[in-house]
Parts: sequence; C-alpha cells; structure tokens
Amino acid sequence: MLIETPLSAIESRLRYLLPAELYADMWVDPSVEMLVAVHKHLRTLRHILQDYTSPRIAGNKPKPGDVRTAWQHGSIMFTDLVGFTRLMEANTARGREGAADILKQLTKYFSSMSAVISKSGGDLIEFTGDALLVVFPKNERDDDTLRAVRAGLRMQRAMQEFAEIETPSGEKHVNLKMRIGIHSGRFLTADIGTPRRMEHVLLGGDVHQAKLTESAGVNERVNLSQQAYERVAGQFNFEKGKPGYYLVNDDLTESALGEYEITPLGRRMASTALMTLDEDEVLAQIAKLLNAIEPLASYIPAPILSLLVESAANRKIPADFPHPTVMFVNFIGLPEAADHALPGEEDKLAQAFSRAFSLINAIVESRGGVLKKVTYHLSGSDIVIYFGVPTAHTNDELRAASAAVAIRKLIMNFEAPVIGGTQPNVHCLIGIHAGPAFVAEIGDPRGRREYNVLGDTVNTTARLMSSAEKNQIVISKHIHQAIVEKYECKPLGAKSFKGKSAPMQLYELEPPKRSIS
Repeated sequence: MLIETPLSAIESRLRYLLPAELYADMWVDPSVEMLVAVHKHLRTLRHILQDYTSPRIAGNKPKPGDVRTAWQHGSIMFTDLVGFTRLMEANTARGREGAADILKQLTKYFSSMSAVISKSGGDLIEFTGDALLVVFPKNERDDDTLRAVRAGLRMQRAMQEFAEIETPSGEKHVNLKMRIGIHSGRFLTADIGTPRRMEHVLLGGDVHQAKLTESAGVNERVNLSQQAYERVAGQFNFEKGKPGYYLVNDDLTESALGEYEITPLGRRMASTALMTLDEDEVLAQIAKLLNAIEPLASYIPAPILSLLVESAANRKIPADFPHPTVMFVNFIGLPEAADHALPGEEDKLAQAFSRAFSLINAIVESRGGVLKKVTYHLSGSDIVIYFGVPTAHTNDELRAASAAVAIRKLIMNFEAPVIGGTQPNVHCLIGIHAGPAFVAEIGDPRGRREYNVLGDTVNTTARLMSSAEKNQIVISKHIHQAIVEKYECKPLGAKSFKGKSAPMQLYELEPPKRSIS
C-alpha cells in the first residue's frame, strides 16, 4: 500500500506549476534543498502571474470555478494604436533581431501608458493586441470621468515620444498614433469559467458604448460619449466630433495637467522568503504559495501558463514572427442582456455565460488551440482564439475550422435563460484568417503585462468576423486553400477592407464533407 507523504499530498497541485525538469528532479531527489528550489520557482511564478492579471483579479482573487458578479459604476476607456502594422512590416525580414527591436518600442509604449494609467487612478484590465481596456472606478474621493479624461490627455502627450521611430533602413520613419474613447456609466463584472480556466468579463450596453466611442474617435485625440461629456462639460474645452461625441481640446498648461491624482503604492505582496530549512516548514510554505498561485493561474490559458512556468527562471519570453491561424467569435445576445436583468438575475446570466465560455474553451483546447480572452465589440463579446501559438501544428487551419464549426453548433443550440422577462436571441459571427504576426510578452517588464499576438493578421480576422452574417463563418483564401479537401466552402466574392491595398477573396465555411478524426 502506498503511504502518502506530505509531498505526495500536494503533488497533483505542483504537477502543472513546475517546469518538467524540476518536477522530475523533485521526485528523484526529494531533499530539503530540492524543496527550496521548488519554493524559489513558485515564488517567482507568483510574481509573474500577479503581473499577468488585472488589479481587480490580483487584489480580490475568487476561488477558481466560483462564478461571481457585481455591478460597478465608473468610466471605461478604450485605446487603439495606429501604425503598428507598418512598424512590424519594417522589421519582419530581420527575424529575431527585428522582433527584439519591435518589442523594445512596444515596451517603451506600454510602460509609459501603464505608468500614466496607474498614477491617474485607473485599472488596466486587459491588452487586446495593441489596444488597452482601462476602468476608472467611481469612488467617494473624486470624479471618475475627470480622472479618465486627464489620464487620456496625459497619454496623448506621452505619445509624442513615438512620433518618429526610425526604420532599420533609416530611410523612413514610423509614426505611432493613438485613439482614445471614454464613456461613463454602469456595467456588470463577472468572473466565469471552471477551476482550471477562469475569465473576468464586463457586460452591458455601457461597455459597448465605450468601444463605440473609441471607434468614433480621431487619432491623437480623446473622444467622449454624451454621458461622459455631460459630467465634465465645464472643466475642459471641447469641439464636436461625430454626432453624439465630443473631442477634448488639450489646452491645459503642463502644471495643470501634470499633477497626478494618486501616488501608486505598487502591487506589493506579502514576503514569502524562506527563513528555515525545516522540511515540514518548507512544505507548509510551498502549500501557502500554491494557495496564492492557483487562483491567478486559473485566469491564464493552459498553453500560455505552461510557457510561463517553463520560462520563469529566465523571466523572459523571446519575441518572434510566427504564422498563426486566428479566429474571432462575436458572441451576441447574453452580454447585452445584463442591462435587462432584474434584481437577482445577474447570477443566472453569469452562470449561462460561464457555461458557454467553458464549453467553447473545451472545444478549442481539445483541438490544440488557445482561447486567449473574451473582449469587447460594438455588440456582444468577442472571443479571441489562436492556433499555432505558442505551439504550432502542421494542420492548424483544419483545427481552427473544426473548432469553428463546433462552436457555431454549440451557440446555435445554446439554451439562454430568460432575463428580464425575455429570452435573449443568442447567435454568433465568426472569422478565420492566417498569416504573419508578432508574438511577445508585451507591457511593462516590471509590472502589468501579457503574452499577446499582434499585427495585421489579427486585425484582418476581426474584420472578417464583422463582415459575417448571423451564425456565418467567414474565412480567407489562405484558410480555404488549406481546408478545401475536407470542408465545403462557398465563395462570397471579393471584399475591400480598411488598410488593404486590394480586395480579399472570402468564403463561407460549411460543415465538413466527411468525418474528421
């Protein structure tokens, strides 16, 4: 009979949080010195995961698998970076060296923006490609909209540093610009998922309005929705933008704008340094670290978590130019229902969203893909999925097609709960494309950051999704060529997209010709 030791009691918890070599060595040599090495790794991993999750998660960790909701009032900021595609194109041919140069510029950019956001009292919720989602929570001390606008102006001023980035040839310069939209209102926050894969989402019409405000904005300006404008109309000068929107005039003096609202205290964590070599105490400290790590780890997709675990000792993931297959799923119906929820129905809505998210994640993971995040669109929620990063397969396009068909079937048959007396009309729009991309750990190297995929391939996939009709899967010519032997693909003709010199030939993905193993 196997006698359980203190180490074997926590073995299953360590299995996916230790590098393969360290995990094997731990069992070959279960000495105190080896346990100290395990503790050191977990301490490093805790710091990494703390930086990989938003302050809302890191500061108030739910039990993995527990669905929780809360209404929040505040101002939502969306940003969009313009010019990154040109920067990528100028460096792609240089391989890893070019990727390192791009990462250097992005690190400066994101570090600068993160510092402004933090000192302005904002919470950096997520990176979506080169875009940012920031929430300025309402509090009793000051006005959240005022903080958001001042932060936006500071961020636009900081962009002057990126006005002329010299290309490797030295013959041209890349000009990075940013568009900022701010909307104030109420939104429902929800933590959804399973114990091994959680996600933090924002639901409701005010989230969509914030995204619309950014889309209706102008490069190098801060754009406000009507609601945000009414809150600060007497404190800034404005000019009218598109109907219903207002552009802030940056005519404040440097001293007036330069005084930050708060002094960040940093994301401090209790010390976990070992003060003893007593085996029982070391094991107790390891268990304590696991209790802190597991809630954070549940918010990281499994393949990315594995990458972080294996690279923790180096604390760096090299930037690269892979050719991933990217899928965007616009999940429509449930996110909008938040505004119609009667008191007490928020949890019912979140449970339904959690079920859909968990099933979609299972579909993606079973085919070797990564459900990176649930983000925000002009309607519904966008689910961003990658095949080919961080792990590539020879048939990633087929894997993506199989996942898309299964996801569409799941959503079409999804039984949505009655919310506010009405059953939401749940449906989806799906786009799939493949091509070159920039992959790196982006953000502040000593603070908030994420593993992310950026570039024109990602942007184009989002546009394919937006061009789809209800429950339609739109794919590019590249995807069609890779899957045509196993899938029916209906030609949709050529369509012009922003940023493309020529129209793209599109196809509709239909069910497979035969069973695919």
